[in-house]
Amino acid sequence: MQHLVTVADLSASEIWQLLELAADLKDEWRGGGNKPLLAGKTLGMIFQKPSLRTRVSFEMGMTHLGGRAMYLSPQEIQLGQRESVADVARVLSRYVHGIMARVFAHADVEALAAYASVPVINGLSDLVHPCQALSDLFTIYERRGAIEGVTLAYLGDGNNVANALLLAGSKVGMEIKVATPSGYEPDAQVVSKSTEWAQEAGGKVVLTANPQSAVRGADVIYTDVWTSMGQEAEREARLPLFRPYQINEELLALAKPDAVVMHCLPAHRGEEITDEVIDGPQSIVLDQAENRMHLQKAILVSLMAD
Repeated sequence: MQHLVTVADLSASEIWQLLELAADLKDEWRGGGNKPLLAGKTLGMIFQKPSLRTRVSFEMGMTHLGGRAMYLSPQEIQLGQRESVADVARVLSRYVHGIMARVFAHADVEALAAYASVPVINGLSDLVHPCQALSDLFTIYERRGAIEGVTLAYLGDGNNVANALLLAGSKVGMEIKVATPSGYEPDAQVVSKSTEWAQEAGGKVVLTANPQSAVRGADVIYTDVWTSMGQEAEREARLPLFRPYQINEELLALAKPDAVVMHCLPAHRGEEITDEVIDGPQSIVLDQAENRMHLQKAILVSLMAD
């Protein structure tokens, strides 16, 4: 693994290696602290979009591993505006040992990886959110003791998180059912690739407009905000279309009795999910948030350790 631009670049065995390393690093951290595997290393973090979890989890991950992280704000970088993406990649490569970028256009992450001479990590793009999806697989494995054969129902907008879950889950044999309003399905190329990979791994990909059908018998129920950053002007038009996809107690009752509920946060409580569910006994949302740090430590070690 030279970069992490999209989960599509990873094999099933590479995904499993990251999950196993994350488990080891989490156990080590809880047992007293991680070894300084990244001592003397610096991660440059480019942010076009704000984030609580991405910034803090990467900064703390680098700190736990003996390195440091440098936050680069949108005003400082102005990626592709103040200077070209290629120049940013080449200059930063002379200063830091790795680059994490949280951006709008997926092409910007691809360009960073093409021109950087250090590893590049996609902290989020409009197409995919690989760190989130890999962390979610880790959380599911930690909770259920398996991933292959697990059924995950994703409800809401077919956004970057949905795309990444399809790409990651299909490679490790999950059944992924995505329920969205018509016109808000995941990326067509992502669906095509994921369907092919799921068939090879013994899993399945199902797209539907029926939330009840998706949730029925599922092991994991997953949702995200209906309006992502950059789509704020669409919010009022989206709300009535997405309202039937809200995860509430009535919908959750259709899943398996031991089903768990996931949300990548931040949540618009009362829209895509109710307080009763996100704060309820089946929610593992806070485990998800913590595991971003542990899985990302596995990515950092895999890419940056000597």
